[in-house]
Amino acid sequence: MSKTRVGVYICHCGVNIKSTVDVTKLTEFASKLPHVSVAKDYIYLCSDPGQELIKNDINEFNLNRIVVAACSPRMHEPTFRKALRSAGINPYCLEIANIREHCSWVHEDIEKATKKAESILAATVAKASLLEPLEEKEVDVIPTALVLGGGIAGIQAALDIADTGFKVYLVEKDPSIGGHMMQLDKTFPTLDCSACILTPKMSDVGNHPNIELLTYSEITNVGGYVGNFKVTIKKKPRYIIEDKCNGCGNCISYCPIEMPDPFNLNLSKTKCLYIPFPQAVPACFVIDPDYCRYTLNRECKQCEPVCKELGAIDLKQKEQFIEVDVGTIIVATGFDTFDPTLKPELGYGLYPNVITGLEFERLSSASGPTTGDVMINGKKPKNVVFIHCVGSRDKTVGNEYCSRVCCMYTAKQAHLIKDKIPDAKVTVFYIDVRAFGKGFEEFYDRVKQEGIIYRRGNVAEVYKRGEKLVVKAEDTLLGQLVEVETDLVVLAVGMVPRADSNTVNNLLKLSQSSDKFLLEAHPKLRPVDTASDGIFLAGCCQGPKDIPDTVAQASAAASKACIPLSQGKVRTEAQVAQVNDLLCRGCGFCVEVCPYDAIELKPTVIAGETVDVASVNEVLCKGCGACVAACLSGAIQQKSFTDEQLLSMIASLGESYE
Repeated sequence: MSKTRVGVYICHCGVNIKSTVDVTKLTEFASKLPHVSVAKDYIYLCSDPGQELIKNDINEFNLNRIVVAACSPRMHEPTFRKALRSAGINPYCLEIANIREHCSWVHEDIEKATKKAESILAATVAKASLLEPLEEKEVDVIPTALVLGGGIAGIQAALDIADTGFKVYLVEKDPSIGGHMMQLDKTFPTLDCSACILTPKMSDVGNHPNIELLTYSEITNVGGYVGNFKVTIKKKPRYIIEDKCNGCGNCISYCPIEMPDPFNLNLSKTKCLYIPFPQAVPACFVIDPDYCRYTLNRECKQCEPVCKELGAIDLKQKEQFIEVDVGTIIVATGFDTFDPTLKPELGYGLYPNVITGLEFERLSSASGPTTGDVMINGKKPKNVVFIHCVGSRDKTVGNEYCSRVCCMYTAKQAHLIKDKIPDAKVTVFYIDVRAFGKGFEEFYDRVKQEGIIYRRGNVAEVYKRGEKLVVKAEDTLLGQLVEVETDLVVLAVGMVPRADSNTVNNLLKLSQSSDKFLLEAHPKLRPVDTASDGIFLAGCCQGPKDIPDTVAQASAAASKACIPLSQGKVRTEAQVAQVNDLLCRGCGFCVEVCPYDAIELKPTVIAGETVDVASVNEVLCKGCGACVAACLSGAIQQKSFTDEQLLSMIASLGESYE
C-alpha cells in the first residue's frame, strides 16, 4: 500500500471564516500534523481557481488523501469529490472539516475559535489518513414515473414528465383529479376563474397517451429503490365501470339516497350516486358505499336497470390491487385546511354564519350550492367580518408557521363580497398583511380603496347578540377593545399537513420537518429532493404555498425526476454498511432498526454450517449508521465511518501538536 500523503486546504470563505479564525496560524498548524504533505489556505476553495489549486497539488505532491477545512459538507462535498475524481483520486478519499458552521459562525473570540478549529482539523486529518477508496454501483432505471396526488401540483408534474416522453402513473385518492384548486372561485391577484385555468390541464391529463390515470386509488406498499420501485396500488370500487360510463346522469334521478356533498364541503346535498363536479376527470360517476343501501345491506338496486343498455353499473365490483414498476416517484399529496373547532372561541360549529375561507369559496362559486350568491340563512349579509391567521402563527395550536396564502385570499374574498353585495360593510381583522408575491401588494391596495376596513387586532371571541354575531377584538393600533356586529364571519384558516400523511410517509420512508410537512433534502440547494433517492416533493405537502409557487415546484420536481429516467442508470450511495459474516450472530437487531428496510437475515454457509447472517442491500442502504449502533457483536461497520476511523478522531483530540 502506498504511503498516506494528505493535503490540507483551508478556506477563508470570504470573511465568513477568516474574520473569526486565524487561517494563517491554522495552516501552519495543519502542516505539522501526521501524514500531511502540504497545507494551504485560499479565499474561496469552492471556486474554479480553488479547485485547480487542489488538483495541481495532487499531481505535484502525489497526494492520495484530501482534507478541506471550510463549510458544511452538505454544501460542497459533491463539488470537491468531482475535483478529486478529475485529478485521478477516488472521490471518497476526501474529508471535510466544518470550521464555518461549527466554529467561526458560533464564536466571537478569535483565539478560542482558532483553537477549536485546530482540534476539528486534527481530528479530521486523523480520520482522513485511514480512509479507504470506495466505489459506487450503477443500477438500471425503469423509464416510468409515479405521481401521488391529482391536485394542481400532481397534474403539472405528470404532464411535464409525460410531455418528455416517459410513462406516468397518476394516483389520486378521490374520484376525480383537481384537488383544492377546483373548489376555488377566483384566484388572486388576477381574479381568473380557478376552474377555467385548471379544467384544460385536467383534460390534458385524461387524454394524454403517456399518462395512466388511477383515481379513487391509493398506494398500499412501496418496495425497491431508486430506479426500481415496486408499488402496490389499491383501486377502490366505484361500482361504476369507467370505460362504459358516458356521464349521461340518467341514473341519478333513480337513486333515492341523499348525502352531504363533499365537494361543496357538506354545504349542500347530493345523491350517493354522483359525479364530484361537472368538469370531473374522469367524467365518470361513483357510488359512495357509506350511504348506498345496496353496499350497506343489499336492499336497493334501482339504479342498475336504468343503465342496462350501457351496463356501466356494477354493484358487485370489488377493490383491485395493481402492481407497477417505476423509476422515480413524486409526492404531491397536498394539504388539509386547519380545523377551526380547535379555536372554540371563534364560534365555528356553534354558529352557522361562522364559516371558513374555503366554505366561502364554494358559496361564492357559480358551481356552488347557492350558484354564486353569498347567502346566509337565506339572506345576503350586510355586515361581514374576516379574521386572519386562524390556525397559523399560533403557538396555542402548535402551528407557528405562516400559511402564506391567507392574507391574499382574504383580500380576494373581501373584494368578492363588495362585488356581489356593493352596500355590504366589510371589516378585516389582521395581525400583519403579507403581500409578498408578484402583483400582491397592488391587489391589496386596490382592495383597501374599495372601502374595505382593515383593523389591526387580535380577535378574542365571537358570540351571539340577538340576531347578530359580535366579534370582540383588541385594536392593537388604537390600544383599545372593540366590538363589531356582523351577519357573517369568515375565518381565514391556514394549511396543515394532511391527516393521512403519516401513511404515505411511512410507506416511502420520508421525514417530516418540525411543522409536520414533508422535509426536503436541503432547504436551498435541494428543495424538491428527499433523503430517499428517487423520491421528490411537489406542492403543499412540502409546506404552504400559493398556486404559482406550487406549479413552479411541480415542474422542478418533474425535471429532477426525469434526470434518472433519461440517463437510464443511477449511481448508488457508496458509504453504506457492511457485515463481517464471521462476527454476525444473526440476532436481527439491525433488521429491526433499519429505517430503509435495507437489511435482512440470509442463510449463509460458514465453516460448513448454515447460519442466518445479516445481509445489506447496498442500493437501499443510506448509510445512516443505525444498524452499527444496534449491533451487539460489532459485526456491522459503515464505510468511511468505521470504529477505527472514529476512534482515531477521538484520540487525536487528546494529543498535542505544538
